[in-house]
Amino acid sequence: MIRCAVTCLALLFASAGVGHAQTWPTKPIKLIVPFSAGGSADTLGRVFAQAASEKLGQPIVIENRPGAGGVVASAQVARAEPDGYTLVVSGVASHAIAPALNANTGYDPVRDFTHIAYFGGPPIVWVVHPSLNVQTLDALLKVVRSSQTFDFGSPGTGTQGHLVVAYMAHKLKLPLQHVPYKGAGPAMFDLIAGHVKMASVTWRTALGHIRAGTAVPIAVTSEKRMADYASVPTFKELGYPELVATTWFSVSGPAGMPKEIVDTLNRAFVAALEHPDVRSRLAQEGIDVKAMDAPTFTRFVEEEVVRWAPIVKASGAKAE
Repeated sequence: MIRCAVTCLALLFASAGVGHAQTWPTKPIKLIVPFSAGGSADTLGRVFAQAASEKLGQPIVIENRPGAGGVVASAQVARAEPDGYTLVVSGVASHAIAPALNANTGYDPVRDFTHIAYFGGPPIVWVVHPSLNVQTLDALLKVVRSSQTFDFGSPGTGTQGHLVVAYMAHKLKLPLQHVPYKGAGPAMFDLIAGHVKMASVTWRTALGHIRAGTAVPIAVTSEKRMADYASVPTFKELGYPELVATTWFSVSGPAGMPKEIVDTLNRAFVAALEHPDVRSRLAQEGIDVKAMDAPTFTRFVEEEVVRWAPIVKASGAKAE
């Protein structure tokens, strides 16, 4: 009789657990974007959140919380409850570059997170203000070398936009002075206003300004030239193959999230990749997309951490 009662209770709790997994989510999910509105992280977060929310049956609410190249928001999410209701738009800046740049981020990029799904991302492009009257990397470097200091804007300390310029400044002994912003959007606003003459931001963020002629593209970090702008050379063909890089973004949560919830979220975000409108929009903006399950994506993050550490060291970049 006692054995039967124990067995019945075990079955009851097991069925309750299954029921919980099947009914999750039961309320809105918060997706924190660790950069300002207008940049690639914000755009990707909103595009994927809208598509994934349709699959989940609950809204995914975007909250912009910029600061320190994504570190501030990422550290906060790492300490959140692992119930799947608080997520962060993770990425190469916050989870591969920042830990190599600064040992005091307050989190381990792998151990302290549950990595859920890969969004993809655009390459970095160097753009200059038209008044500078340069259109090539050689011409830009000549202007920089003739200056006592030359300011450039980026989405923030530790972002790829910052790092690729810091690497070049270190490698070529250039008097480049970093001006960090809380996102790519504000960096571009100041470039267009002429407050800085150069910015290093994602292709997607700069594209509208390039089309409008208010920003001049110099070089891009993609493997090949961009299809719609074949006149813009890659850093690779200009002699810097180490600067082939995609500013990838993704979605992650706190460590210890239940597998059932992780799988549910992964399926919702991967399904968004197959949405024709999503794929079309991302392709138009030069964003490379790739479907990964959670374990594959976690391995990818681990590889990126290893990859970027020596590049950060060689760049001479320091946390500001």
